[in-house]
Amino acid sequence: MSHRYFLRTAALCAGVAIAACSSDRASSRDSATASTPTASASSTGTALTGAGATFPNPIYSKWFSDYAASTGVHINYQPLGSGAGIRQLQEQTVDFGASDAPMSDTEMAHARGGAVLHVPTVIGAVVVTYNLPAVTSPLRLTGPLVAEIFLGRVTRWNDTRIAALNPGVSLPATNILVVHRSDGSGTSYIFTDFLSAVSPTWNTSPGRGKDVQWPTGLGGKGNDGVSGLVKQTPGSIGYVELAYAVQNHLPAALVQNAAGTFVAPSVESATAAAAGAVAALPATTDYRISIVNAPGAGAYPISSFTWLLLYTHQPNAAKGRALVDFVHWALHDGEKSTASLQYAPLPASLVTRLDSSLARVQIGGA
Repeated sequence: MSHRYFLRTAALCAGVAIAACSSDRASSRDSATASTPTASASSTGTALTGAGATFPNPIYSKWFSDYAASTGVHINYQPLGSGAGIRQLQEQTVDFGASDAPMSDTEMAHARGGAVLHVPTVIGAVVVTYNLPAVTSPLRLTGPLVAEIFLGRVTRWNDTRIAALNPGVSLPATNILVVHRSDGSGTSYIFTDFLSAVSPTWNTSPGRGKDVQWPTGLGGKGNDGVSGLVKQTPGSIGYVELAYAVQNHLPAALVQNAAGTFVAPSVESATAAAAGAVAALPATTDYRISIVNAPGAGAYPISSFTWLLLYTHQPNAAKGRALVDFVHWALHDGEKSTASLQYAPLPASLVTRLDSSLARVQIGGA
């Protein structure tokens, strides 16, 4: 199995058309142009709970606020990390989970509520950030060199391998302090997925995962924890979601992609990373796909989808209806606000396919 693709046979939308869904709600959800939440969700006052990734928390917070203002449906979301989101979904202590790492087959098998649908929501970039006050131009780094730094093998900022990529930059003769996530994290999964793709040594150990055995460094909880440590610690290097780097005024390295180009993280370069992968998706998929180190001169190599996780059978009709209506709203209306928070929207062709998957979620008794 390719380390860049996590495609599985879709045992996801096993239900037939749902009798519990009213015809007007079904037709609204099936329409790719529908933009208003249906009355069935907005009139119930149903509250939803979710937990998981911190990577998309800025955009999710906006979505939940906008959706509550427009429909009266309140969504309580706890950004506890992707690992916690998956566990709470498995145990059915939340109505939905959120993760930047697709669930493994083993994790799916331990989900108490049955089959899980992975719904990509936005595309984001993971930034390699650092604290070097005297360096005013963005550093240029390659993936293998980033792996060597996080392996603890490149320990000084003026190392010849860093200097060779950054001619004319006055690099300090100081130690590099690595900062990584201390919690089970989808951002870590994306970052280590990239390092595994570009470094055979990293791929062997510690490998990719939401929580790996870091060879060196300090841990921070959440994207905000890593951002805070990097911001207050001269000589440090870490990785955070793009929105956190922008909000905290952290510098972002230019990272060499598969085409050999040094690319800055941005909405446009994350979109470029997703374009080829989406075009290659087969007709039947559960949307568990990695887009790190994607081809294309403009592709930022540490890019990823982030997913909402929901059960394909929703026994509570009111909550199931409210959840599916929200996800449909997010894929259409919510996507319009992604760029303002440094996320890339989903390709329209993928949204159309997700509409079809949502239409097959079983709500209440089938």
